[in-house]
Amino acid sequence: MSLFPGLNEAFLQIVDPCTAGDPDQDGVLWTNLSRRQIARELRPFGFRVGVSIVTQLLKRHRLGRRKARKTLPLGENASRNRQFEIIAGYRAEFMNSPDPVVSVDTKHKEFLGLLFRIGRLYTQQAKKALDHDFPSSALGVIFPHGLYDLKRNLGHLNLGLSHDTSRFACDSIAYWWQTHGRPAYPNARRMLLLFDGGGSNAANRYVFKYHLEQLANHLGLELRVAHYPPYCSKYNPIEHRLFPHVTRACQGLLLQSLQVACDAMRKTHTKTGLKTTVHVLTGDYPLKEGYPDDYRETIKIRFDAELPAWNYRAIPAKWDS
Repeated sequence: MSLFPGLNEAFLQIVDPCTAGDPDQDGVLWTNLSRRQIARELRPFGFRVGVSIVTQLLKRHRLGRRKARKTLPLGENASRNRQFEIIAGYRAEFMNSPDPVVSVDTKHKEFLGLLFRIGRLYTQQAKKALDHDFPSSALGVIFPHGLYDLKRNLGHLNLGLSHDTSRFACDSIAYWWQTHGRPAYPNARRMLLLFDGGGSNAANRYVFKYHLEQLANHLGLELRVAHYPPYCSKYNPIEHRLFPHVTRACQGLLLQSLQVACDAMRKTHTKTGLKTTVHVLTGDYPLKEGYPDDYRETIKIRFDAELPAWNYRAIPAKWDS
């Protein structure tokens, strides 16, 4: 830069009106000018430079084009940090046992058909999609319910064709255990399930606890549940160890059929060993399914003494007899 006296001053004068600071991070600046725009604006100052010189100027003055990161929580619960400590304790306990640790959540629903999807592919010709992404134009919808096995770094997706309900979530866990979990953990007597606080497995849903009790009886396993606090779903391992890679495997594809969606999601993998299996979980799961009228009085869920709304166990009925 020393070959161009006055270049730094001219550069700063150009970007100053279009530069802003981050109110949350002192000293972090950004500009919405492109490199070509900056190079063009330098010409009246007597500098005919290319984008490579502009790149050096941006780097020197710590200006970068970056996308926003979704890291700021909508709110914060007073017991947030304590719940993270409790979850860490359960994870450490189960990781040193013959029992599985499974992170569970439902990925956003996917519409089938010729609807546009973000992403690029290597193709000989551009794929043609509908010019409007109306859900009414879809050929169907799938609900990918995911389970991530922390010990084995393996993911599984059960694709529902009806609705994302509490019974669907528990049936999905049952399928994973019977098909993948039991062979991998033959000596297990319990399972640690890590959930978000909302959705079909919401911490405040009695219908979910009702179906969880039925699931424990069906599997003959103690189901230890730990929910992440409100506004903290991004810390659930499945959110950053499986779902982003599923999105990457499907980017740019037109999910024209259920088979195309299954084939794409099965390709989800990483260099660190993640592999993914996919199954279509058929069945009707109507919304607003309830629970027995007397369930709140007869509930057998065993709540922890500390933060019981987020930490509890479903124990098989035969264990109590």
